[in-house]
Amino acid sequence: MKWSIIQLQKFRDKGLAIDEMADMSQMKARNAEIRNLSPVHVTGRADIGSDKVTFHLDVKGTMTLPCSRTLVDVEYPFEFSLMETFIVKASSFSEYQDNEDVHLVEGDVVDLGPVLEEEILLEVPMQVISEEADEHTIPSGKGWELHSEEQAAPKEDKVDPRLAGLADFFKSDKN
Repeated sequence: MKWSIIQLQKFRDKGLAIDEMADMSQMKARNAEIRNLSPVHVTGRADIGSDKVTFHLDVKGTMTLPCSRTLVDVEYPFEFSLMETFIVKASSFSEYQDNEDVHLVEGDVVDLGPVLEEEILLEVPMQVISEEADEHTIPSGKGWELHSEEQAAPKEDKVDPRLAGLADFFKSDKN
């Protein structure tokens, strides 16, 4: 997903509509957890000005990750939106420097590839549990038992005996 600045300037008045499938399979080399990454569907638009290009994008895809318990492949769908701005003129970059979603164009090409890679890496969860892992879960062991949230007993409001006297403090204050 690369465009030269000259190509983008042709769409300056009307904007650029984006609807592309991006091959991001090279990300498997950046993160060993990603076993496979289907082509990513990128849709949105680019607003083009004289000194900047702002992309408003929606990204959808599916990555294959290992299950944290069984190491079985798990299909993990992801979807996110992003807004990134590329500054064409270096003289204009100083006013946007504090914003991390702003990038200075190096050379004459606006490249969305590195930005998409970083955003997809942020979508990788800490752990993924497959449906099969729940079937193989050991329900109990020596001195412990697994309870789901539905099975957990309702919490009772227990008052610490050291603080029980404080409960009456506000009652006596009203009298």
